[in-house]
Amino acid sequence: MALAPARPAVLVTGTASDSHTWNLVLLQLFLEELGHPVSNLGACVTHELLVDGCRRHRPEVVVIGSVNGHGYRDGLAAVTLLRAEPDLAGMRVVVGGKLGVDGVRSLQDRGRLLAAGCDAVFDDGSLTALREFLAALPARVVTA
Repeated sequence: MALAPARPAVLVTGTASDSHTWNLVLLQLFLEELGHPVSNLGACVTHELLVDGCRRHRPEVVVIGSVNGHGYRDGLAAVTLLRAEPDLAGMRVVVGGKLGVDGVRSLQDRGRLLAAGCDAVFDDGSLTALREFLAALPARVVTA
């Protein structure tokens, strides 16, 4: 069997308070077009479902998306929870979308997300920035 590079596996999830799904479908399709295997937990994902989904799918990257304006608050709670779980603490976690009800959050809030353990914060919902972040990750080797 030959060894082939593979894109990092990604888990896409909404937050507990966000019932929007179109953004999560867009993220999934975008990531799949880039060659990433994607699992999508959907909208209104409780903390328990997020932890269970991470343990079940074992992604290399968790992408938390929000469009309801509570991405900062919910993302902070989610990343804090994931970093507290010893078997999930090393997983890459990014947050993006509408992080505040008034639009872009402050640099201080962005800093809090990073300090809590987010590997990246895409407060403008930039797919270009997400693509660049993922492209910088090392490919894993799988048997073909």
